[in-house]
Amino acid sequence: MQRIHFTAADIARTRLRTTAGPEIEAGLARELFASGAGNAYARWRRQVYQRLRARNGPQPSSAPTTADFWRAALAPYWSRVLAYCEAESDARGRLAMTRGVEELFATLGRRVTWNGQVLTLHDGPDEDVRLGGQGLVLSPSVFLAHRPARLFHGDPPRAQAALVFSAPPDGEQSDVLWDETGLSSGALGALVGQTRAAALQELRVSCTTGQLADRLGVSAPCASQHTAVLRQSGLITTRRVRNTVLHSVTPLGMALLDGKVLAAAARVSAQAPGPFALPSATA
Repeated sequence: MQRIHFTAADIARTRLRTTAGPEIEAGLARELFASGAGNAYARWRRQVYQRLRARNGPQPSSAPTTADFWRAALAPYWSRVLAYCEAESDARGRLAMTRGVEELFATLGRRVTWNGQVLTLHDGPDEDVRLGGQGLVLSPSVFLAHRPARLFHGDPPRAQAALVFSAPPDGEQSDVLWDETGLSSGALGALVGQTRAAALQELRVSCTTGQLADRLGVSAPCASQHTAVLRQSGLITTRRVRNTVLHSVTPLGMALLDGKVLAAAARVSAQAPGPFALPSATA
């Protein structure tokens, strides 16, 4: 079992974030897809298999590349997944505000226990984890279905460890999450990279760099770099409102988000700086 030790400073710095980020979510989704999914994921798994088969032939690879899997399994649903996780995070946040962190930890399931100083993950590896006063970030995941929570150790520049907890959809929620109506072609992730595609989805509603970083699960400098590339390519605009800097999607960016990829892609390539013309699909 995995024992996470908290000091008073760790408890004070523990917070909720909408998502642990595209990279972690993609890894969890790959594991879920490979291990077989329950009824709530049957429709998703079938759609992912069909996209991978269309891309890779009658026998899709059992280990598709990161970029292929992102386009097939996450990119078409990312905005809805974020909205779902944001609602879940908000609900847990209200619980923590009204009833304390003890009650928040109690909602993580029977295989997670809290004794006032140590949070124990009974399904985790046998180790003791000390947070060193940095606290813990808790994030829901729609793709973590076979265990109640999973700890991801913090690495520089993100010093805080992330505890991703399971938030599987029920039948009605899964119908909404995996609805193919109006889905994009999946080319957006290939064109601009995974994290920038997720950022573009988020910026349908204007937000600051800090807010964007929090929702994507990346550092503020990382979010700033992505917004700079998106802005230089004509996909977003940035404006200052008093002391706040807000980013918003441009009509060209909306064209990409709405699936009008071919016409918009040519314009992006014509406007983009050299390194962006052939971006890394894992960026």
